Amino acid sequence: MTPGSIIQRALELDLDCIAITDHNSAGNAAVAMELAQRNGLILIPGMEVETQEEVHLLCYFPTLEQLLEWDIIVSQSLPPLKNDEELIGYQLLTDLNDEYRAKDERLLATAAQLSVDEVVEKVVALGGIVVPSHVDRPVNSIIGQLGFIPPELEIAVIEISKNTKPSVFFEKHPELTSYSYVVGSDSHYIEDIGRCGEPLPGFPLVGDMARLLVR
Repeated sequence: MTPGSIIQRALELDLDCIAITDHNSAGNAAVAMELAQRNGLILIPGMEVETQEEVHLLCYFPTLEQLLEWDIIVSQSLPPLKNDEELIGYQLLTDLNDEYRAKDERLLATAAQLSVDEVVEKVVALGGIVVPSHVDRPVNSIIGQLGFIPPELEIAVIEISKNTKPSVFFEKHPELTSYSYVVGSDSHYIEDIGRCGEPLPGFPLVGDMARLLVR
């Protein structure tokens, strides 16, 4: 799952637009953006943040510069723990040739010391948007951890995982039908890229996050 291999797979699948949202990090974002631009692929700068409530939030930005500002904030909010490579795996940073250049030694698979409210407020202030991740899951989702989406949050879109039918989810949570939704592949392996659920007729599906950011 290096930047080069991700972008190559997206091109093989004729995808027009993707987002790379590494967990609590944007370490490979600049390289990924450059490779995407060289190949005519739209790449939305993003990050998946884990809040102190253990809620996963997708944070999307119009530009790489905004994402890198956000990366500094998140980095300063991470606990001073070292990555366990035997348990988590190597956190590699690569160059434009997709070759190893460094390792991120920090534990990224953990909660940042930022609340849900703080993440939304700071991301919006930087010009980005926040999309609660896999809201249908019982763990690490805003519904699973908090039980609801606080109405005061500046959130317009939610993500439903590809393993849940949107019709089943909205039948269970009719209070969330006012939100637009996206069904992403949430790829952790190359073969999962491009595997998304089917849209639900009659509900607002955000299929082009780039369009949403421009709007």
